[in-house]
Amino acid sequence: MSQQTGRPEDPTRGRGTDDLQRRRGQRDDDGYDEDFDNDEDRPRGFFGTVLAAIKELVIVIVLAMALSFVVKTWLFQAFYIPSGSMENTLVRDDRVIVSKLTPGPFDLRRGDVVVFEDPGTPTPWLSGLDNGSSTVGGPFHEALVFVGLLPEDAENHLIKRVIGLPGDRVQSDGGAGPILVNGVPITEPYIKPGDAPSEGKKFDITVPAGHVWVMGDHRSDSSDSRFHDDGTGATGSVPLDKLVGRALFIVWPIDHVTWLGVPERTFAEVPAPAGTPAVAPSGSTTSPATTTTKAPAG
Repeated sequence: MSQQTGRPEDPTRGRGTDDLQRRRGQRDDDGYDEDFDNDEDRPRGFFGTVLAAIKELVIVIVLAMALSFVVKTWLFQAFYIPSGSMENTLVRDDRVIVSKLTPGPFDLRRGDVVVFEDPGTPTPWLSGLDNGSSTVGGPFHEALVFVGLLPEDAENHLIKRVIGLPGDRVQSDGGAGPILVNGVPITEPYIKPGDAPSEGKKFDITVPAGHVWVMGDHRSDSSDSRFHDDGTGATGSVPLDKLVGRALFIVWPIDHVTWLGVPERTFAEVPAPAGTPAVAPSGSTTSPATTTTKAPAG
């Protein structure tokens, strides 16, 4: 018998070159994918995890600040109450949310509690007063106030109640009598107990176009339109473009949380100003003179 001798059989014999390269390429690809998956599954390590968490936190904070700034600028803003001029509706250190949509998309009404910038005529209303503004925190505090994450601490803002709209005639006997609006005496349940509606100063004014007449609920301790007027309504009334918005509700402290609604019955019988047609109940919307001149939202 003869014995076969020679080279071992070539494993590639009978296979095309293309088939061999395709198989080798498949093995290479499989190996690469496996290595890549292993890299993805490999733990990042302590510092890598901390760095990723910090990046995510920074993104969240920046987005929150941007959203807060947008809300504060065009929609709502928190304010801090520094004085007792609106007791007992609002007391010192209360925090309120103010809607910048009034006046604007929503009409201003008699009885609304509004925040406004110091009109500064004929002199600043806050001149010589301790407005209670906070200095705690320095620049960091101011930055948080600016973006809306902390309430505005009223450095140049005041909060009062709207008593007269543009064109309204508002009268006071300076004593215990009621305030008259367009000749109708009004009953004001929000006045601080012990105070008289008209106490402080006698006046008889007509609110100029584009302005409102404001008074504090604590009549004996409120430096409002009465004490900044020249007797005509021209200097004591607040321009609509100084209004920041309407105070909607108290949010802090917890035991003071409440909605600041408008006392509808107080102004329900008040007619529209003389010379203007009544288009709606006077206690519910602005008069036509007001709706044609709307203040900017902020």
